[in-house]
Amino acid sequence: MIDFIRRLFRQPSEEKLAPLSDVQTAPLSEDQLEVTSIPTINWTPPQLLVGCAQSVGMQRDHNEDSMFTMTAEVADGHSSLPFGLFMVADGMGGHSHGDIASQTATRALSEYLIRKIYLPMLDYDPDIQNESLQEVLEAGIKHAHQAVVQRAPGGGTTMTAALVLSEQVTIAHVGDSRAYFIYPDGRSQTLTQDHSLVHRLIELGQLTEAEALVHPQRNVVYRALGQAEPFHPDIKTLLLPHPGYLMICSDGLWGVVPEDVVCNTILSASRLSEACHQLVELANKNGGPDNISVILVQYL
Repeated sequence: MIDFIRRLFRQPSEEKLAPLSDVQTAPLSEDQLEVTSIPTINWTPPQLLVGCAQSVGMQRDHNEDSMFTMTAEVADGHSSLPFGLFMVADGMGGHSHGDIASQTATRALSEYLIRKIYLPMLDYDPDIQNESLQEVLEAGIKHAHQAVVQRAPGGGTTMTAALVLSEQVTIAHVGDSRAYFIYPDGRSQTLTQDHSLVHRLIELGQLTEAEALVHPQRNVVYRALGQAEPFHPDIKTLLLPHPGYLMICSDGLWGVVPEDVVCNTILSASRLSEACHQLVELANKNGGPDNISVILVQYL
């Protein structure tokens, strides 16, 4: 089992490592130092807590978002391995079969990763994989893309998926659904880069973040599963924050509720499921212009 997991986390090549150039550091304030100094509990075995919520929103007549969550624990007297698989897919508005596209993508990708990663973990003598975890995820995204092309012709969907093994998370991303880390001191860290027209205009200095949120083409993405243009998913492997949270959500949440409000809502809730439903309610109170999906994960 140990050799199997080590092989999965092998980095396939230098260019697939998570980039470090965009990481910014700054001295912590006294309040932040006080939070980070709180002693953490050692949970045995380590485990994953999950909450999720979804809404059609206030202005749509049907839901084109799809979600998938799965957690498991493989533990004995010698070792333990939390396993988690989480994904959010947002069917592309303006395309036919957007809801079918997102459903197909989540089902195809989850089936592929369970077959390639989870089921071998349960084998008494697992085969040593020749592929790294990042390579398996990339192959799974391409498998899901082909499924969407076949079952929802003309449709398209975003996909943000996170696979957790132990305290490491590997994220595969296409489109403009997002993944974040949320920290106990109220900070948030965006882990994905939007493949959208407005984000590209921000990079070129032609739009500000505030202008992008109200731009009439803010929902236009240039990379999506099911579309004809060739693409490669963004893939990175990171350490889960503990204490802290992983959040995956569609733009129906992050495009409507400010990040500081999101963080405060999560940190003040007594349960992850409560936090998720409160976030959905906030998005709807702010107009609910789109479908809303959110998943929260905590590593103990």
